[in-house]
Parts: sequence; C-alpha cells; structure tokens
Amino acid sequence: MTLAVPAGTVLSVVIGSRAYGLEIEGSDVDRRGVFVTPTPMFWRLDKPPDHVEGPLPEQFSWEVERFCVLALEGNPVVLECLWSPLVELATPWGERLLALRRAFLSGKAERAFAGSAERQFRRIRPQDPPSPDDDARRWKMAMHMIRLLLSAVHLAGRGEPLIDVSAHRDRLLAVRRGRTPWGEVLEWRGRLLAELDERAGSALPARPDRAAVEEFLADVRRSAL
Repeated sequence: MTLAVPAGTVLSVVIGSRAYGLEIEGSDVDRRGVFVTPTPMFWRLDKPPDHVEGPLPEQFSWEVERFCVLALEGNPVVLECLWSPLVELATPWGERLLALRRAFLSGKAERAFAGSAERQFRRIRPQDPPSPDDDARRWKMAMHMIRLLLSAVHLAGRGEPLIDVSAHRDRLLAVRRGRTPWGEVLEWRGRLLAELDERAGSALPARPDRAAVEEFLADVRRSAL
C-alpha cells in the first residue's frame, strides 16, 4: 500500500509513543513529514503554507524551510523527526536531510528539551500533586516530562536526542498509569536535572552549522524551480 503524504513530501516518519517504545493498545500513529514547495510559488504575493495537516489522522508536515528554522532553534518535536527509528518515506532529498541532522544541533537543543520538560511539569500543577485516581492526562504529562529529561541528558552527554526509551518502558508506563508515588516521580526528576547540570554543554557545539543548512536549503530551492 502506498503511504498517503502531502504533495512534494521528501521525508515521512513516525514519532510519538511508537517511536519512543511506549505504545500501548490503541496508541495513535503520529506521523510527521517534510515537503518541498515548488520554488515559483514563493514569487507570488500570496505565499504557500509552511505546514499542512493530513491526509491521514495524526499527520502533520512542515515545508522544508520552516522545518529547518525550527530544527535550528532546537525544537524537540522537529529534532525527534530526524532521529526517529521509524522512517516510512525518504526521497534522496529526505536522505540528505537526515544525513545533515547533526548540523542542527547546539546548546539550544539541550535547553529546548529541558525547557519542554519544565513546561510539562508546570502543566501538571505540582503544587497540587496528582493522586493515583487523578486525571490520566496529568500522569501522561508526568511521563513525558521524565522522557524529555532523559532525552535532554542523553543529548548533553552523547550529542544526540534519545528517542527510543524502551529501556525505561516499565518505569515510564508505571508513571503514566499513576502507579508511581508522586514523591518518586519528583526524585527521578531531580536526579535527571542534576545529571543534566553536570553534563551541560559537554557534547554539543555552541552554535548549529547554519551555513551547511543554508547550502542544503538553497540546493533544494534550485531543484524545485
């Protein structure tokens, strides 16, 4: 069966629980992609969209320039696309984008992953900690907070994000199901934050390789004339 993707797609991957190794019965298939818009469309007063949704459920794609801008800023969801183990489609341009993935990395990415984890933590309302019978969404956010911190620590120490967290699957799913006492969740968070502080900046450049990304983007635009 041919994968349904937006016109001009050069890369389509699966992220979310299935890429993280955290899928459970009924988990969605979260697809993310990158597409290239024909260059002459940018010469018009009305510019083409920089993202599209669909055509499949839970599918979202970025135009290549927007994707590159977000990746240079260290956006966690975008960077996860470049390290997803579940690649469903990669054209030659998609393969070149994947080969370029380390050019997007810098200390910004490390801070972005940690910042995303902190936002999840605040949304949980830590001043009113969840109980085992509390809203499942809060426990799911707690799980993803820890997952993002695991990825940030891996990024800081090894120079790339950690996508497949199946080595921590049982513990993470216990958090999601509300079976882990809140104090233990906080203790795990604290250990990861301490480890992140210890490793901060050790494996990543201060700035991304913007020149390499711009060269790639210019080549893509020329190819789409």
